[in-house]
Amino acid sequence: MNGNEMITQELCKELDMKDGEMKEFQVQGQSILLVRNNGVFSAVGNKCSHFGAPLSKGVLVGDRVRCPWHGACFNVRNGDIEEFPGLDSLPCFKVTVENGSVCIVTNKKELESAKRVKCMSSRSAGDRSTVVIIGTGPAALVCAETLRQEGYTGRIVMVTRDKHMPYDRTKLSKSMNAKAVDIYLRPAEFYKDHDIEVWTEKEVVSINSDDARVKFKDGSFLQYSQLLIATGSRPREIKCPGSTLKNIFYLRFPEEANAISEAANGKNVVIMGSSFIGMEIAAFLADKANSVSVIGRSDVPFQAVLGAQIGEVAMKLLKEQGVNFYMRTEVREIREDNGQVKEVILRNGTQLPADVVVAGIGVTPVSNFVKGSRVAVDTKGAIYVDQFMRTSVPDVYAAGDVVSFPLAMMDGHRVNIGHWQMAHAHGRIAALNMLNKQVPINSVPFFWTSLLGKSIRYAGFGEGYTEIVMKGTLEELKFLAFYLKDDTVVAVSSMNYDPIVSQVAETIFTGKNITKKDVLAEDFINIIGKL
Repeated sequence: MNGNEMITQELCKELDMKDGEMKEFQVQGQSILLVRNNGVFSAVGNKCSHFGAPLSKGVLVGDRVRCPWHGACFNVRNGDIEEFPGLDSLPCFKVTVENGSVCIVTNKKELESAKRVKCMSSRSAGDRSTVVIIGTGPAALVCAETLRQEGYTGRIVMVTRDKHMPYDRTKLSKSMNAKAVDIYLRPAEFYKDHDIEVWTEKEVVSINSDDARVKFKDGSFLQYSQLLIATGSRPREIKCPGSTLKNIFYLRFPEEANAISEAANGKNVVIMGSSFIGMEIAAFLADKANSVSVIGRSDVPFQAVLGAQIGEVAMKLLKEQGVNFYMRTEVREIREDNGQVKEVILRNGTQLPADVVVAGIGVTPVSNFVKGSRVAVDTKGAIYVDQFMRTSVPDVYAAGDVVSFPLAMMDGHRVNIGHWQMAHAHGRIAALNMLNKQVPINSVPFFWTSLLGKSIRYAGFGEGYTEIVMKGTLEELKFLAFYLKDDTVVAVSSMNYDPIVSQVAETIFTGKNITKKDVLAEDFINIIGKL
């Protein structure tokens, strides 16, 4: 069969599906999602374009399906991506209903394409405008792609001090030995095809908003019509004695992940910090290093965000793989042998042998280059933006980990959130508002962590929660945690309880409250589903 030869296949009878229902079907070995909404049938690819999760196991609200794993959303009428993570839309198929039979009409080529890149404009010689994007993370890339998807025909220049094209930074702590080129978000040809310039190893040192230009470390300048700052965050540096010795690592670039992976092989590793990066590194190195020790200030890992009980579960998982934990303490000194790390001394005098030290003690926004400009920042260096991602300076926007922005689900309370998903959403909103679309940011935070093949998912904003309601069993690694503030659910986390985190995210997104009474009910899943 050639790729364009038509395929018509019956999926089901019209009476087999109720309104608001979705089902998975196989068509010539490909997974298809069929949805019935308001009496209309529509069909799209069933695999999420981010990591291939089955969307049929997700959450359907109206014409929008939310992925059960990482919260990406797609419009089932046209397959377009509406919430992130991920860059691509879904293939969309023609559906016919005749004589009570629901059929898909397509061809082999369409059927085999698991992802769809939205149509994009290209640069026009007559358009003299230039959008400059500082950074090449997800906020930067989604901004560039959205501009082209929305018909922008000016010049787009993405600049980074990194030596790589945009890549998936979430994999640096999960697959530390991955080659940079294997985690690129787009192949090099993609940027050429869509007239997006990517300047690597080009560091911005200042912005002159009066003259609308950025200055680079090499002394050169670049004029902009509109500017997006999407520089992300950098690891916080260690301050104790011995912090400049050899074999002390931070994790921001692929080369650093590779270097840690290589140096740790068969050696004694000490990880400073017991939050998400530190724990993922410990999980990755557990079966490769001679010893892995994690040092944290809290009682258990993840305590501030996920709570003590889930922190204990995570700690137990890693302890079973031989990881040692030294909690409620910090490093007093790092000792050397010939300029190289030899041991780490804790506050109570405990000595840990160390050939490799990895710092995961938090991050700070990369905004030093805006000093001296009129771009306003907060006390931590995060750039202030409004709900349209606009900074205090006209035609200058900012997005991603570097910003302090008003969170819709918290009535505009300002937050600085370092989530992969949120950075994507910021990039899209910045692009739309550069084009005067007046679309505010309205995403529900969603993130995940992966330890030894077990995933913890989280949605919402739980800062300042006053109570946690647990469901399921922690011992069996099947649990849900609802984080409450004033008897209202502000966040949820789970392990092996899909798609409830996506369900809660969608409920919060639609502006509905989930109360303590709702989650304490026997049939709480049905109650949340009907809100």
